[in-house]
Order: sequence, then C-alpha cells, then structure tokens
Amino acid sequence: MNIGDVAERAGLPPKTIRYYEEIGLIRPVRSANGYRVFRDSDLHKLAFLGRARTLGFSIEDCRTLMALYEDDHRASAQVKAVAEEHLARIDDKIAQLRAMQETLQTLVSACHGDDRPDCPILNDLAGPRDRTDRA
Repeated sequence: MNIGDVAERAGLPPKTIRYYEEIGLIRPVRSANGYRVFRDSDLHKLAFLGRARTLGFSIEDCRTLMALYEDDHRASAQVKAVAEEHLARIDDKIAQLRAMQETLQTLVSACHGDDRPDCPILNDLAGPRDRTDRA
C-alpha cells in the first residue's frame, strides 16, 4: 500500500503518518525508487496509534504501549500502569476544568450584562491592583 491508501484505511492524515515514521513509531519499507510501502502490519500499528491518540495518550505513552503490544512476554500490569497514569492525568484535567467552570459561572452570574461599564469578569481577570495612592 502507498501512503494514500494506508492513510485512508487507518483514518489518519498522511502528514501524521510521515511524522510517526520520522519519530520511529512505524517503519515502512522503502521501494527501490524510495517510496514508502506499507504492509498490513503497518496499517494495524497505525490504527493502534490512532486509537491511542484518540484516547489522549501522549506520543511517549504510545511508544510505550506499542512496545508492550509487540512484546509477547509483557505483563499486563505494565500496560495497566500506563493507562492508570494517563487516567490520573485526565482526572486532574477534569478537576481543573470543573474549577474553571465554577469560577466562570460565578463571574457570569455576578455580571449585570447591561450598559454599565463595571464588570466583575474584567475586574477578576485584571486581578488585584497595587494601591500606591493610600493615604
């Protein structure tokens, strides 16, 4: 398969596939004229990587997961540890997003949204001001 064929079948852009090759996640063979020739095993790896990236795994996590996938003697505990670390990062991001949501809800509720110039949202974004004019 050429890069267009494998891109279509894997559901990835050719640019992404070239990047994965550049960083060593896949290694298609090269024909005599230098064109990439993708095997079914390359397609399978690309689909694996696409799914892992869709789940938000980092490139390094993908590298680790791919190595574990290809290791017939792996312990599933290793795979689980990578997934648990990623899940913890997701949980942290969700907590941060919820805190942002609560703050914005409070600010939006406090803003009258009328013709007056005072705005609690802008005041909060500006942060505390240094008061040098104290008497």
